[in-house]
Amino acid sequence: MHNLAKFIYFKVLGWKLVGDFPNVKKCVVIVVPHTHWVDFLLGLLIRKVLNIEINYIGKKSLFKAPYGWFFRWTGGTPVNRTKSENLVEAVINIFKERDVFRFALAPEGTRKKVSKLKTGFYFIAKGAQVPIVKVAFDFGRKQVIIDSEFYTTDNPESDFKKIEKFYEGVKGYVADYSF
Repeated sequence: MHNLAKFIYFKVLGWKLVGDFPNVKKCVVIVVPHTHWVDFLLGLLIRKVLNIEINYIGKKSLFKAPYGWFFRWTGGTPVNRTKSENLVEAVINIFKERDVFRFALAPEGTRKKVSKLKTGFYFIAKGAQVPIVKVAFDFGRKQVIIDSEFYTTDNPESDFKKIEKFYEGVKGYVADYSF
């Protein structure tokens, strides 16, 4: 699958890969911009190109028949997303339970245009004491850009400025919805 994914990504689609995924077993992978469902497919493809396990979470109902097998097979972990559950704590607990957990998410929280990233990913990384890996899906330049790991500090405002700067000029599949 690795060689097939590389052939599709580089030769058929003509995309580039900029940067290397850091050698970490646990991290929060933030992928921006998230503007279309096709981002999920690109994520599955690039994960095979990199040949590493990268996980995600989804609401529990997605993991029931008839599609549950697919979401588990692609690295999904079910979580309870009701208001009474603390999602940040639930994901931190997943990090504690596993030896390897690279947790990918779209910090915009929607596929529409946003001016600020949601903060949950940041507090998950801080609480689990794992780095953040910034990844950009740049459809404008046909490239996936991977940055080195980034550890949270005691200055969230400064951290978010650095995080958001990485995504400047990146165009999503739906360019008008880009961060």
